[in-house]
Amino acid sequence: MLSRKQAFAGVQCSTGTAFGVRLLRRTAHGACLLRKAASGVEFHAAGAVDEDHPLQRAEHNLDAVAHAHQHRIIHCDVKPENLILFSDNRLRLTDFGISKVARRTVQASGSGTVGYVAPEQAMGKPSFRSDVFSMGLIMFRMLSGRLPEWPFEWPPPGFGRLRGRAHPRLVQLLRKAIEVDPRRRFADAEQMQSAFRRVKSRALKHQAARSTRKRAPAAVQDWQTVRRLQFQRQFGSLLETRFDCRRCGGPVAEAMTACPWCGAARHVHPHATRFPTRCPRCGRGLKLDWAYCPWCYGPGFEATTAREYSDVRYQARCANPQCSRKVLMPFMRYCPWCHRKVRRRWKVPETSETCSGCGWGVFPSFWDYCPWCGKALGKR
Repeated sequence: MLSRKQAFAGVQCSTGTAFGVRLLRRTAHGACLLRKAASGVEFHAAGAVDEDHPLQRAEHNLDAVAHAHQHRIIHCDVKPENLILFSDNRLRLTDFGISKVARRTVQASGSGTVGYVAPEQAMGKPSFRSDVFSMGLIMFRMLSGRLPEWPFEWPPPGFGRLRGRAHPRLVQLLRKAIEVDPRRRFADAEQMQSAFRRVKSRALKHQAARSTRKRAPAAVQDWQTVRRLQFQRQFGSLLETRFDCRRCGGPVAEAMTACPWCGAARHVHPHATRFPTRCPRCGRGLKLDWAYCPWCYGPGFEATTAREYSDVRYQARCANPQCSRKVLMPFMRYCPWCHRKVRRRWKVPETSETCSGCGWGVFPSFWDYCPWCGKALGKR
């Protein structure tokens, strides 16, 4: 572990500001370190579940942020990349570069990392509760393998796996930590740390019971789970089925208007999008130069730019001879340039099977419903 003198010198090199030096002096703690001076490896929760030490690492993270809050410091950028995993299997918090010393009110620029930043911090009003929100997201991802996304509705994607791995009291703790309304969260990391310690013993017993069940002869997995996992391995990346159905938890894609596993309607896409903006009607993504939403029918939009953006996802052309751009992405229902209904029957990769209702491509060996029109698929 670094001495106070070594850490002091490191901050001067890293930040070059007296503010940074004062911050580290006030957070001289075994769980708080400067990134450039630490001789460890970065800890990442990127989509993977921490099977062996989730509670221990969650506690280390809470210890570090609680210590900072005790000294009236808001970290403002709590995320996996700022946690260093050392050879003694202990996590330490680093990178206090945009931290704030809490006063009666804190005004900031909205700095932070997209994906882990609290809504109020993104608006330039960070508080201790903002760090609590970020820690809640990290812990949720460590236990479920999924990162909750805006608008952070409960239950978020991955909730089924979280519920299977964590004690109900711990699940409730995480729900409180990632409330959108900061007033409903823990006041600071110290309060969250106290709550965690109260449920820790039960959570450890729950974890030990799960480990015992794992060592026992494995039961046959639910056939639906096996089918979905196999589908994801074979076709998940091709169809971008990155989201979970709100009803059954099966994997769905943004363009799908029905769940292929349970048939639930998806007129509105409630999850995040990789496009720069989204349609206010259906919630699906839009590019800035599109005049119309290609996923749902409705009035057009005023393009926010005159620039014409290229995109490798454009794979077909509009049949309207008067259309200005013509290029289309797979599974578009309407042309984003001229608003004409797309008559093309879209196929899915690696299968010639089609829906008898809409004619679009389907996987009847996996799916029970057509995700494009919602029609039940007869098993062949």
